[in-house]
Amino acid sequence: MSLRRKTTLFANLAGALALASTTLAVSSAALAWTPKKPINFVIMAGKGGGADKMARLMQTVIAKHKLSPKPLVPINKPGGSGAEALIYLKSTSGINKNHTIMVTLNSFYTTPLRQPKLGIDIMKFTPIGRMAEDTFLLWVNKDSGITDVSGFVKAAKAKGNDWIMAGTGKGQEDELLTDFLNRAYGLNMRYVPYKGGGRVAKELAGNNANSTVNNPSEQLGFYEAGTTRPLAAFTPQRLPLFPNAPTFKELGKNFVYFMQRSVVGAPGMSKAAAAFYRNLFAQVYASDEWQKYMKKKSLRGGFLTGDALKAYWKREKAIHKVMLKRIGQI
Repeated sequence: MSLRRKTTLFANLAGALALASTTLAVSSAALAWTPKKPINFVIMAGKGGGADKMARLMQTVIAKHKLSPKPLVPINKPGGSGAEALIYLKSTSGINKNHTIMVTLNSFYTTPLRQPKLGIDIMKFTPIGRMAEDTFLLWVNKDSGITDVSGFVKAAKAKGNDWIMAGTGKGQEDELLTDFLNRAYGLNMRYVPYKGGGRVAKELAGNNANSTVNNPSEQLGFYEAGTTRPLAAFTPQRLPLFPNAPTFKELGKNFVYFMQRSVVGAPGMSKAAAAFYRNLFAQVYASDEWQKYMKKKSLRGGFLTGDALKAYWKREKAIHKVMLKRIGQI
């Protein structure tokens, strides 16, 4: 997988601010639309995971700065590796088409690919904004005594299929990373899926799993409490928050992987409503709260919307199709 071009924080902020200014300059007819009722804010994952935490922070920023005349109401729909959420968004009708938006993970790509009978075409969803790309690390419990990837490989080989890698959902990000580790290091770890990254982090902290590939936001509390340890990052460079965790590239494995953190609208959303939401989330992205959150949780990437976001979806879908074929999911 080729590395994505790095984007500086200055460029990210400048781009978001420019987009906000441009959106504000859209015709008065477009920006005349405002929500008429509370907005359904669907989260295609369980409570406590990275997507859930991100959605609730955005909800707080919008409420604090009074950016919307109507509140956002978070609704967790993790069923079927996000299939429940995708079907819910696709099926919206009437006034709800303009009052339903969703926070996505990479299951936005993988679930429709794995379950074609769902009839989900992601290109028909309304592109509102990519808020960030989340990062992944390989984690173990400190009680294991493992301090580096070499120790991890030795221990995992010794346990074989009894080594449990806990992850979120089936055929999703965590299983794809587990497949990479099994192939790259000749392992036979058993992947056990749970609903939500928060639950996965708890399984590792409670020694009910041997390892995870949690996002920083999901594992951070246990890390700060001294319960879990990051061994390596699936990023181009080391993460400032975990300076002692090398990248897999440093370890001789040229593999990088990110999770999209985007907001999408229902198919058929009006242009006026889409303009409102794009402006709304451009303001959230440029807020001090969001920028601090990105830094604290090791998120990266600039704000994308419109055709640029759709092009990003198309590219990522193609990448995930190859990965899913490799593990026999499609």
